[in-house]
Amino acid sequence: MAHDRSSAGELAITHDAVGRILGTRRASITIVAGAFQRAGAIRYSRGVVTILDRSILEKTVCECYETIAAAHSGT
Repeated sequence: MAHDRSSAGELAITHDAVGRILGTRRASITIVAGAFQRAGAIRYSRGVVTILDRSILEKTVCECYETIAAAHSGT
């Protein structure tokens, strides 16, 4: 969702901040970010997430993503 609202492929956000947003531990974010890096979806370094292949990320989201995206776009 943050990438939807960004004009850049990079997001300045820490694992701790993502964990707080999602209500989970920082360690859980580190594990998932590592899996996304190995899959080639993102690159993560020192508080900057670079989206490399959005299609990989889109394949992993739940069906609620489309509903929430539509609500925020006004459609």
